[in-house]
Amino acid sequence: MSKISKELLVSNKLGIHARPAAMFVRLANKFDCQVFVEKDGDRVNGKSIMGLMMLAAGPGSRLLVYAEGVEAAKAVQELEALLKRNFDEE
Repeated sequence: MSKISKELLVSNKLGIHARPAAMFVRLANKFDCQVFVEKDGDRVNGKSIMGLMMLAAGPGSRLLVYAEGVEAAKAVQELEALLKRNFDEE
């Protein structure tokens, strides 16, 4: 079992609103691992749309994504790719 964390930048224009949160959660749920997201000291379950929305992660926010489990590295890698492509919004 592995643990990995990575700081990611929210770079899409509207930040993490309902649609990007749903995309993040849908992707995170594909992996056999736990996923957590932290912003400004608040940590939430990365497999919870409401949790992600509560972070109020606007454009320019820095998120620390943690994953622990069998597919932790793959989960963080794919979640990073999702953020880098701006949740396919632009």
